[in-house]
Amino acid sequence: MTTGSTLPRRLLARELRRAREAASMSAEAARSAIGVSKQTFWRMENGIPIRLNPLFIMRLCEIYHASAELTQVLLTLTEETKSKGWWHAFDSTIPKSFGLFVSLEDAAHHMVSYQTTFLPGMLQTDEYRRAMHWIEHPNISTSDVDTSIEIATRRRDRLTRAADPLTLDVIIDEAVLRRPTGGTEVMTNQLAHLADTAQLPNVSVRIIPVSKGTYQGLLVGTFVFLEFPPHSTAYLTEPPVIYVQGFTGDLYLERPEEISAYRIVCTDLKRLALNETDSRALILNIAEEFSA
Repeated sequence: MTTGSTLPRRLLARELRRAREAASMSAEAARSAIGVSKQTFWRMENGIPIRLNPLFIMRLCEIYHASAELTQVLLTLTEETKSKGWWHAFDSTIPKSFGLFVSLEDAAHHMVSYQTTFLPGMLQTDEYRRAMHWIEHPNISTSDVDTSIEIATRRRDRLTRAADPLTLDVIIDEAVLRRPTGGTEVMTNQLAHLADTAQLPNVSVRIIPVSKGTYQGLLVGTFVFLEFPPHSTAYLTEPPVIYVQGFTGDLYLERPEEISAYRIVCTDLKRLALNETDSRALILNIAEEFSA
């Protein structure tokens, strides 16, 4: 696994909890056995960044009576948590909550992005993103904006890299295309870029026209559905995550019932959206309206 520390850490946390529960041992008893604080043990079992000592993992495997195979898997995952993704170079700039999203995005192999307000980050031009930054943070420094643009560029690379490009399905409400973010020239260029990117073999862009009226997705709101590649050990495959960006904090939804509910929403959104050909035609028509 070469995607940085997020997925190995999450996998390790889940398997440690599963092993402890299978051994019918309380968290307090397990914590005491390795001599760490309650907070440290909680972080270990919840995938929160913390320095992981392989000796602690080995000891937990012993008291959980884990098999030799599982012990080796957990020790390998522990080693993999030490790797660093490209986004760690921007830790001082990326908010911690969004940094988690960037790391999950980098690890995902398939994403569904539904947007009702702005275009998804991976499909934004530099000018569009710059305009959004000035709107959201009027007092942000130019250097910070430039750093954000650099981060956005690195994120976009997932769509065109030769090895394992991200498969991205985007569903956008038509109102997003008609909102002149950054002005008409910025939107004209942005929509042209959107139409071009939609032609990549791993990218699907579909529009829900305003003629559909009010629909369930508008009540659900913007979200991103992330799915991860299968692990060589099937039961270690990371389950999907739903990312919901909020003004005062982001949500990461993982419970099976939440995933199931959002799958149903995705199905309904795809039913309402135009096909890819008609969506691209609509995007280009709106671009012409902006440039007229």
